[in-house]
Amino acid sequence: MMPENVDRWCQCFGERVEATSPKGTTMNLPDLRPQLTSAQDWVADLVAGVRRDQLEQPTPCTEYTVAQLIEHLFGVAQRTLAYATDRAVGDTPAMVPLTSVDPARLAAELREVNRCGAEAWANWSPSQLGEPITAPFGTVPAAAGIGIMASENLVHGWDLAVATGQPCETDPALAETLLPVMQRALPAQRGAEIPFADAVEPIADAGPTERLANLTGRSR
Repeated sequence: MMPENVDRWCQCFGERVEATSPKGTTMNLPDLRPQLTSAQDWVADLVAGVRRDQLEQPTPCTEYTVAQLIEHLFGVAQRTLAYATDRAVGDTPAMVPLTSVDPARLAAELREVNRCGAEAWANWSPSQLGEPITAPFGTVPAAAGIGIMASENLVHGWDLAVATGQPCETDPALAETLLPVMQRALPAQRGAEIPFADAVEPIADAGPTERLANLTGRSR
């Protein structure tokens, strides 16, 4: 996702927080902090459910094993915290080396990072969520960044659940809130500027979390 696509992303986040996109468009964006917290909680529960003998297994996110995916989820959590505290990821890495092979310990550590992030985001007033943060792909209103990070948690949570044989649907209301946002933000056919494969046709009985994953090119 490159800077020229940022304005499209900014316009996909509904109505509530007033913000100005990089191209000067005035938008009303939702406050998705509760959805971000719920998505992070689901991911931490999934990490806790991983068995040690599953850490080297492949995942639907084909560049990552289970262990590497958890490293990336720590990176996502650290970057979410950095957005709230510094308004930019800075040099926060996309992957954080694991400190343990004990999934229970890893889940506890992830919950602590997420707790710090939630506390930092709680200090933002609703009006401040319209202010810019700097992501690796460009500058977006904080509210849009929160929505992107919530969606990333759900998609990678689905990856982890499928890879480790855990239930791969989160609360339907949570996924159904983010699914239409991502449907508007991501074209079905992607070029090099979009860091996802083309959308996959969902199976007939796919739930909203799986449909969100399918939208980013994932399949079982």
